[in-house]
Amino acid sequence: MRLAPYACDPAASRGRRHPEQSAPTRTDYQRDRDRIVHSTAFRRLVYKTQVFLNHEGDLFRTRLTHSLEVAQLGRSIARSLRLSEDLVEAIALAHDLGHTPFGHAGQDALNDCMAQHGGFEHNLQSLRVVDELEERYPDFDGLNLTFEAREGILKHCSRANAQRLEAAEPGGVGRRFLERSQPSLEAQLCNLADEIAYNAHDIDDGVRSGLITLEQLQQVELFEQFRGQALAEHPQLQGRRVLYETIRRMLSAQVYDVIEATAAAVQASGAQTADAARAAGPLVAFSESMRERSTHLKSFLLRNLYRHGQVMQTMDQAKQIVRELFDAYLAEPAQMQVGFAARAERPRAVADYIAGMTDRFAAREHERLTGRRLLA
Repeated sequence: MRLAPYACDPAASRGRRHPEQSAPTRTDYQRDRDRIVHSTAFRRLVYKTQVFLNHEGDLFRTRLTHSLEVAQLGRSIARSLRLSEDLVEAIALAHDLGHTPFGHAGQDALNDCMAQHGGFEHNLQSLRVVDELEERYPDFDGLNLTFEAREGILKHCSRANAQRLEAAEPGGVGRRFLERSQPSLEAQLCNLADEIAYNAHDIDDGVRSGLITLEQLQQVELFEQFRGQALAEHPQLQGRRVLYETIRRMLSAQVYDVIEATAAAVQASGAQTADAARAAGPLVAFSESMRERSTHLKSFLLRNLYRHGQVMQTMDQAKQIVRELFDAYLAEPAQMQVGFAARAERPRAVADYIAGMTDRFAAREHERLTGRRLLA
């Protein structure tokens, strides 16, 4: 497929922090994707929480399955817009590499623990993973990804951390947060594909868990519209087939909406290069109508799933595990793996060590260090 003029062309990449010869059979973005897939941090995602903890069921989404779903949606949209599918896939597969065990509860707890030491941001941690923490190559730390992949991985960043990044890498991935400019269209697309994916699969997991019902979801316009369509065309549908068909139609409608709205925005901007698209402001987006319905769905999930009493109780226990692990390792760093224990910047080393844990390893470590089991 011939890329659009406003797409990121691997032949015109801003390159890697450590120069390397290009691969003979792969573009630089394909090479980024392959390095991510083979990384240790990527494999760990299979045992990291999305909403439901890993031990709560075999069929709930994990960070790994979520990342694969984001990559699939992202590639489908990128193909229609003639953006770089390989770059979108690389960003999608890497965007959660820095997530802690126990999902957002673990992140919040670790941020509290690091409040006096620069805080903790999972997007910045994903960048740390690919820039520093992976140890696979003889000549450099990290995965040495292209600028465009690293730019997309760093979805959010506080101004203080952006200033630190800019000081270490002038004109690098931290600059746009200081200038309040946009990343590539491929990075913008991954951000929206992430939202589409987690809204859809959290509905599925929420119903599977019994915490939300199809009857409750009928309050949500975006869901009810496509449930009604599915039953009108297939009146015999029952049970989970109703749910799956509704989600399938909802996903398709959102994908087509993004393609149409983004194509119109790009055309209106007149952007003819990737940098011109960055300078034109946010271009990858829903239509106004779809954005309103998506926002309503997110509000429903926040009230009825993410803040459900059962979920909150489990998350409180998960936060306690992370806080007590942090205190234990800070007091006795020899309890960590040697590479982390030997580092001079102890609080950040502890945060890196905990952030890299899977749910079950964190729970086992907590039980080993405290003698108490908080998560059955």
